[in-house]
Amino acid sequence: MASTSETGHATNVTNLESLITSIMALGTTYNPSRDSIKLAALQTLLNVSKDSLNTVNLSLATYSGAVAARKEAFKQFSQLITRVNNSLKATETTKQIDNIAQSIVRKLQGRRASARLSEEEKKALEAEGKEVNQISASQMSFDSRIENFERFILLLASVPLYNPNEQELKIETLKALHTTLKQKNTDVIIATVHLSNARIARNKVLYTQNTGLLDIAFDCKTYIKSVFGATSPQYKQVSRLYFKNRE
Repeated sequence: MASTSETGHATNVTNLESLITSIMALGTTYNPSRDSIKLAALQTLLNVSKDSLNTVNLSLATYSGAVAARKEAFKQFSQLITRVNNSLKATETTKQIDNIAQSIVRKLQGRRASARLSEEEKKALEAEGKEVNQISASQMSFDSRIENFERFILLLASVPLYNPNEQELKIETLKALHTTLKQKNTDVIIATVHLSNARIARNKVLYTQNTGLLDIAFDCKTYIKSVFGATSPQYKQVSRLYFKNRE
């Protein structure tokens, strides 16, 4: 989401400001009857447009920071899970506990219970009339990892012999980490919503039919064309200002 370029929107606002400057230079000869393309209305539209861009930029910065913080929090996660699982294996656990733990660890680390079949192996099985339905075993979305991490902690808590001396492997430490990871993920979710809402508001200002920046700018240029003519230097000056619709 954050990779979407904001450059085109900013260019539209910059070009509106250039259009207003050109209109101001026309003086009283720019005198439309329509209120929404009069100079005062254009100045208001420019200010609102700039505010909408600024809100998006601030929201984008918050979103990027939240994503970076979550990434950092998960940086050593897979290695930690491996250490915890090895510590669990070092206790006298049952085969059932080991199997459950291994299943959760695979989900936390995005590993398969069995190797992915090659295309040749799939075709061979299909030729024998066997159904091939290899669904991805990876559950690496942050929501899934956090949920499975909680399951892993609950499993560890059910094993009385799991009591490592290493502080970072203790259940209370893992619980604290789970709380941190959950909060970092929530921060990203909230920032995503705020960024989305900011973009919706910006797009309404810039691209709403008839009242948005794009249509207003086009109508201003058309009015200047009607007053001065298509070959006039006044129209040529503003005709070079390009306003791009959103993709």
